[in-house]
Amino acid sequence: MRMLRIVGFFFALLLVLSSCDDGLLDIQNPNQQTSESFWSTGDQALQGVNAAYEPLTYDGMYNRMVHAAQDIRSDEAVADSPFPPYSNADEFATPATDLMATLIWDQTYQGVYYSNQVITNVPDIDMDEELKSRILGEARFLRSHYYFKLVKLFRNVPLITEEVTDPSNVARPQAAPDSVWAQIIRDLEFAQDNLPETYDADVGRATWGSATAYLGKAHLFNENWEQADAEFEKIINSGLYNLVDNPRWNGDLQHENNAESIWEIQFTTEVGGNDVGFGGVPAPNWGEVQWRSITFSPVGYGFADVEPTQSLYDDFQNEETVNGEDDPRLGATMFYNQPGETIYGDNFQEVYADQINAGQNPIFWRKYQSDTGSGEPDTGSGLNIRAMRYADVLLMYAETRNEIGDQVTAAQYIQQVRDRANLPDRESEFAALSQEEMRDRIAQERKLELAGEGKRFDDIRRWGWLDDPDKMQQLIENDPGFEGYIDGREYLPIPQGELDTNPAAEQNPGY
Repeated sequence: MRMLRIVGFFFALLLVLSSCDDGLLDIQNPNQQTSESFWSTGDQALQGVNAAYEPLTYDGMYNRMVHAAQDIRSDEAVADSPFPPYSNADEFATPATDLMATLIWDQTYQGVYYSNQVITNVPDIDMDEELKSRILGEARFLRSHYYFKLVKLFRNVPLITEEVTDPSNVARPQAAPDSVWAQIIRDLEFAQDNLPETYDADVGRATWGSATAYLGKAHLFNENWEQADAEFEKIINSGLYNLVDNPRWNGDLQHENNAESIWEIQFTTEVGGNDVGFGGVPAPNWGEVQWRSITFSPVGYGFADVEPTQSLYDDFQNEETVNGEDDPRLGATMFYNQPGETIYGDNFQEVYADQINAGQNPIFWRKYQSDTGSGEPDTGSGLNIRAMRYADVLLMYAETRNEIGDQVTAAQYIQQVRDRANLPDRESEFAALSQEEMRDRIAQERKLELAGEGKRFDDIRRWGWLDDPDKMQQLIENDPGFEGYIDGREYLPIPQGELDTNPAAEQNPGY
């Protein structure tokens, strides 16, 4: 699936009627597609679920803003930007009127809306039952994914599980987070039972593996250790996935949808233009490109709004490979001053000679940079985002094993990930760690393996580090932006537009 295009937004619109007074005939345009007439064939069911994928590529989702919201607030990235949504996020000072929070909220709920249309209408269509089950599985997976983002980023969100047909009904109370998580888990269990392991074509659709991995992750986030452990074990035992040889392949253009990728958001420069549009509405020439690459670009090759922290670089330098070389994940994660380093075909030491000669250490994100060698800014990138990959599952499985009390197995899977980076075999050493020591080890391994992939802040929050004075001091040393943190701001504010239009909405604590 090189992108699941919206065939039309018409099936997302409500029935529009023209009426006349005084008993005149009601007139309806016979050529106008309505929600009642649209949902009648298998092809339309497929078009409907295709539309539910589309918000994944919007500016508020994997195009750009979700990356900023998740990475900038961690200790592995810093915003060096005049753009308020980024600089505010870096200091935990995001206002309710913020563009980033608004786009994420609005466009994620667009995904919920499209998913609910499929879930509501497809069961009544007379069509191939196997295809129907698959489409419903996709829609339930997608709804769970959108709510996964919403509850993680905002916590207190309305839980809407039916198709909205009355636009005047705007009062939507916020649900208890536990009930949102329960719905996510139910949707993922349904998707797991109804999705195939693979597709003959249409790469990028939700699969059994993506549903199972996220089901394990949902349980992990809720500290349901046994349930999470069981789901991760299913992935490992399935034989469907394995670690690729080179860590750089998990963030480049040449190795998309590889054997390590479990859930990958598809982008391409071959459809439409490269203008994503602003204010929640795609621009007329918008295509299927992402702007994460230009936002996180090196200085001189794009906006350069987000850079890696020095502490992340230093963490990579703490351990060499068995050959005495830098951890290869450092070079996969960032451009840095190393012998022979090039950046978009240019010599790194020449491009940044002034900084290097001044004793500075210029470092920039390489992961999710196409680095074509053209020397041109990476505007409108077609590079896919790896939302869930096998290495993440292995490390989450190590975490559940540790929480269950099995440090021996946890060490085995940590070392499996390290082996790909050619790091020393420390399995026996790790197996002898206490549970608390193993937690710190897993935290360090996850930080290095998954750097720049939007995982770190989620981990920091769910591990309780923001409430731990010692851990908080460590975070401040890694990234001074954490000095701006106050209790409650681990979540984004409910957007002002939602507060203005939804009388049942309440602002999150801390804002």
